[in-house]
Amino acid sequence: MTATVEAPSGDTRPARRAPRHPVKRRTAARRHVTPWMMLAPGIVLFTLFMAAPILYTFVLSFQKELVSGLGLGSGSRTRTFAGLENYVATFTDPEFLASVGRVLVYGLILVPTMLGLALLFALLLDARRTGAKGFSRVSIFLPYAVPAVISSLLWGFLYLPAVSPFYWIFEQLGWDDVPSLLSPGLVVFAIANIGLWGGVGFNMIVMYTSLKAVPTEIYEAARIDGASERQIALRIKVPIIMPALIMTALFSMIATLQVFAEPTTLRPLTNSLSTTWSPLMYVYRDAFTRDDIYSAAATSVIIAVATFAISFLFLRVVQRRAFGQED
Repeated sequence: MTATVEAPSGDTRPARRAPRHPVKRRTAARRHVTPWMMLAPGIVLFTLFMAAPILYTFVLSFQKELVSGLGLGSGSRTRTFAGLENYVATFTDPEFLASVGRVLVYGLILVPTMLGLALLFALLLDARRTGAKGFSRVSIFLPYAVPAVISSLLWGFLYLPAVSPFYWIFEQLGWDDVPSLLSPGLVVFAIANIGLWGGVGFNMIVMYTSLKAVPTEIYEAARIDGASERQIALRIKVPIIMPALIMTALFSMIATLQVFAEPTTLRPLTNSLSTTWSPLMYVYRDAFTRDDIYSAAATSVIIAVATFAISFLFLRVVQRRAFGQED
């Protein structure tokens, strides 16, 4: 309680409060400072390794380097403002546009197939008659724990006809004309298969976790009403876990736009993959092969903005459909 100081007798002035105890003031200040002290390491790390590089990349994308003198080795280099020159060069480069087209085809193959298989496995694991659920869940999820470079090497050697056991089996069956998945027309399916092998398990776990959070009374009520297991899965389970489906779809699209490890690892095994097969490989070539970090920065900004725009439009479309169904 806060003590009050009474006015002397005969004094008509109102009684004034005694000053708050210093210990209480320090306690109140500590309550305000402690959360910021706990957040400070995260804020510092985010600023140094996320916000600052993003800002620096954005600044570099509007600059270019001029070389004056006898040559590239002995001439002087001057950094100057380039305006939108780097962005225009990227948008008008046929190699960049071709890489975007290849990634779009890759995403159209990978994302629906991966999410469909993940949903199927999640529904099967959540079914009442499914046995060995723990072993099945770990087996499906295990490929996700394998790094992308390792899985790409593994599948890359399985794609090579000279060392692959699959092609040896094909030869024994008399199927000598089976084309290699590393050929120019099929290499996109080879890369999509690697992403499918590693991504189904993660998305399945997300959907299966959402299914386990649904009260079992809903399923029991549906069974009492005569609904079959298939009807329960399609009309009850899938609509209930729709937020998880939307989240996994969004993450899958973002990962598709950033595909890099798989084609880069497979490139030494085939001539079907160029150094600019994907947009991120295009950025890597400009930054580390051509030593043009300014063009690479502009392309990185374009990819980031495109990723944000696609994610935003996807969420807007889903939101509008959800509100339309509610209305």
